[in-house]
Amino acid sequence: MQPQDAAELWLHHEPWGCGPQERVIAVTEQPVSVSVPVGYSFTLRCRAEGRTPLQYQWFCQHQSVCCQIPGATKQDLPITAQQTQLYTCRINDLYRNAVFSDWVKVEVHQCVARGLPPRLWRGEPVIILNPTEQRVEVGKPLQLQCAAMGVPAPSYQWYRNGNLLEQQKKKKLWITHAKVSDSGTYLCCASNSHGEHWTNAVDVHIGTHHSEKFFATGKIALLVGNNHYQHHPNLMAPVMDVFELSLLLEQLGFQVVSLLDLNKAEMVTAVSQFLQLLEKGVYAVFYYAGHGYEHLGRNYMVPVDAPQPYAPENCISVQRILQKMQQQQTALNLILLDTCRKWYNPECALSQVQPLEPWGNTIYGYATSEDAEAYELQDGEFSSGIFMKYLKKHILQEKKVTHMLEDVLEDIGRDPLVTGKQVMEIKHTLKEARSLTDPIFPLGAAAKHWGRSHEPLSKIVSFPCGVQVELCFHRLFSNMMYVCAKLQPPPAHITDAHLLLCRPTEMVDVAVLKESRPDHVESLLTSVYKREELDCVFRLCGLQKIQTDVVLQLDLHYTQLSTKQRTCESLRTTLQKSLLGQFFSQSNCSQPNYLRTPAHAGSVCLRDGSVLGTDLKGQASLRTGSGHSLPSSDPSNSSTEPEENDESDLNGLCSALLQAGPGQDYP
Repeated sequence: MQPQDAAELWLHHEPWGCGPQERVIAVTEQPVSVSVPVGYSFTLRCRAEGRTPLQYQWFCQHQSVCCQIPGATKQDLPITAQQTQLYTCRINDLYRNAVFSDWVKVEVHQCVARGLPPRLWRGEPVIILNPTEQRVEVGKPLQLQCAAMGVPAPSYQWYRNGNLLEQQKKKKLWITHAKVSDSGTYLCCASNSHGEHWTNAVDVHIGTHHSEKFFATGKIALLVGNNHYQHHPNLMAPVMDVFELSLLLEQLGFQVVSLLDLNKAEMVTAVSQFLQLLEKGVYAVFYYAGHGYEHLGRNYMVPVDAPQPYAPENCISVQRILQKMQQQQTALNLILLDTCRKWYNPECALSQVQPLEPWGNTIYGYATSEDAEAYELQDGEFSSGIFMKYLKKHILQEKKVTHMLEDVLEDIGRDPLVTGKQVMEIKHTLKEARSLTDPIFPLGAAAKHWGRSHEPLSKIVSFPCGVQVELCFHRLFSNMMYVCAKLQPPPAHITDAHLLLCRPTEMVDVAVLKESRPDHVESLLTSVYKREELDCVFRLCGLQKIQTDVVLQLDLHYTQLSTKQRTCESLRTTLQKSLLGQFFSQSNCSQPNYLRTPAHAGSVCLRDGSVLGTDLKGQASLRTGSGHSLPSSDPSNSSTEPEENDESDLNGLCSALLQAGPGQDYP
């Protein structure tokens, strides 16, 4: 490394009394460049060998002025860093032969964050300046810059979308004329003999003038709808709301997992898996429909196994989830809460809500305002929440997310059924005009591992008598699947054939539930697959509980034309363990005993079980149901809410969940 001005002074100066061919001094250890904070003490070293005793003299150059350092006549030069300078060492022998070491740079950083470098620092690279996101017009120069401390000074290597950039090996990345193909995610690796350290990854957008198009590196959504509660009134709308929202989000390019009726342990596991798959630049959507409440600005979701009355430790804190979403450096976090926001346990201790990081990428869409209920429309066969009724009308719009939600808010405000009872609320820190319709570029790796399990392929099975049956599979939700059987035209010697699809009687598995009662989920199945004529249908619920392959039995009852005898034949078919069986790693939750609440035709129902009916004059009237969690009259039964976190840390609880034995709802 040669400074331009000093080269004129020293490199053109021949050693005393000899030419280059007569040099007999060899530098065996060159000094090395360093990058350190101001005030840091270190030593430059130089070693050489010669025929006679050697003499050393150190020189420095600052702002093109090179000078000899008085008294610096030893092999080692102690330095306390004050300003960036260049150094070299001259070595001469008794015959007036002389050589110079390499020039090295001592880079001194005047402003370094507190705590850097760390105590016991051994010189490994420490990033002190990360690159920042850039938006550049096509044809204009692109510059990214980073900096790292290190002893020796680190070398640099830039990457785009994970690919090494051969020509970009300096602190500053420079592209003279940016092209659209230069868009992507950039980061730099700083390395030296002690190790390596990576900068933060940043997005670079190359476009035309005034281009403000945003993109996501992936789109991931988790939708949870709790309908059937063990100790609280059942709901109807979450089934339809989750189903419809999942279809709309898939149209927008989201990878969606939609789950029904989760207990606390299952909710924690699902959320933990969701959080682990988020990454930088991802658009993340979390939607919950079911019982819930708000306490001092913190929102809670009520699992299906929550006791009556429930307390914070029985529920899931939404703010805790959002904090972990932010830690993944997502580009957009959208939280949609279709639940009540009343607090029914005033004796519970107050808590402090930990403030969220001001990263400008978060939106809350509340179905109702603070200290109010959310309502659902019930028309007998199908039900939906007031919030979802209008959300699905606007969610596909190509506009900023907050503007889209404002349209929903205005429509709810004009609905005469909930006037004065339900008003949507929006809270956000979204500083960029990001939309759910934004394209995905590049595709995030996390999106490849999330989304609905693929439905098994249809297949034909044959009975010994020659009758064939087509088995097909329909997954309305990520943890609910229907197995449908359809008789094919029978052989000529067979008549009056009927099918029965069931589980073998000797195989008892509480993890798989066959529900025989007709309900709005089966109505939903009929509406989706209304063109198919199915001979029998078998519902597999709670797929998250499945830990082994599932065996189903087909019973065929028919009459042989030749003998007029009634005959029965049976076949068994095996369904491989589903993706959701792997998604939830432990079968540790008993099947809830579902409560049943009759539908109220032409009425509006509260998320907490209250019903908003319509009287004979067509006016809305509120009648309170049994869904409120009233405080116990016994002070000993009141709960104390933890100050910082209302449930165990999600990751910790998930780990404990994986270790729990069968039959445990949660640790």
